[in-house]
Amino acid sequence: MLQNLLKEVISLIAGKPAEEIVGLLDTQKYINEFVIAKKLNLTINQARNILYKISDYGLVSSIRKKDKRKGWYTYFWKIEILKALEFLRENLLKKIDNAEHQIKSRETKRFYVCERCHIELSEENALISSFTCNECGAILTLKDNAKLVRDLRRNREKLERDLKIVDEEITKERGKEDKKRGKEMRKEEKVRVKAVKLRKAKLKRLRIKSKELLNVKVKKVKKKRQNKNRQSLVHLKKKAHKKIKKSKRTQKISKKKRI
Repeated sequence: MLQNLLKEVISLIAGKPAEEIVGLLDTQKYINEFVIAKKLNLTINQARNILYKISDYGLVSSIRKKDKRKGWYTYFWKIEILKALEFLRENLLKKIDNAEHQIKSRETKRFYVCERCHIELSEENALISSFTCNECGAILTLKDNAKLVRDLRRNREKLERDLKIVDEEITKERGKEDKKRGKEMRKEEKVRVKAVKLRKAKLKRLRIKSKELLNVKVKKVKKKRQNKNRQSLVHLKKKAHKKIKKSKRTQKISKKKRI
């Protein structure tokens, strides 16, 4: 059903021969434009013309990749299913509106027809031409709109049924889009949570490393201070020892002088 609806969309835009492109574009992956041309038995320019026509309505998307060997760009295409269905829905709504307008016109106005030339005129135009045909001069007759109104109503009912089918497909496609978006959001959330965990782990390692470096630095400072204090103590001891020696020498000299 979906493919038939998409074919109808492509047929409206690029003509009936182009509708076979739907079978190639209705995938999850982008398709190489040269593959499209080959499978449709078209030249690359013919295939591109069809794709560009559809692209003008925003119903296909494309990406391009550069050929590393040849240096030129190749385009890859994919149909935008939801946009295509919405385009078809708008088209059906316009047709339904037009059918209703014609039904109202046929039910409220009178029309005259030349049975020989099959030319139809509104009552105003028939009055201007004195109810005679401008082509053959025959007298115009009042047209019975009952059959035409019945046909228009049947056509409107068919369009309304088609609209209902399109609405159902749009609902399904939106459900798929929401599911896909939810999946992508969950994936992004997992990536974000993982990134946060990695960042926290990195910060924790940095804090531990900083703490270790700080402890090492504190130990070095303490050791330096201890060494400095030890050196100062040794220096003081040496100084005190020298003073004691000097004092003893002074005492000996004093004794000798007294003797």
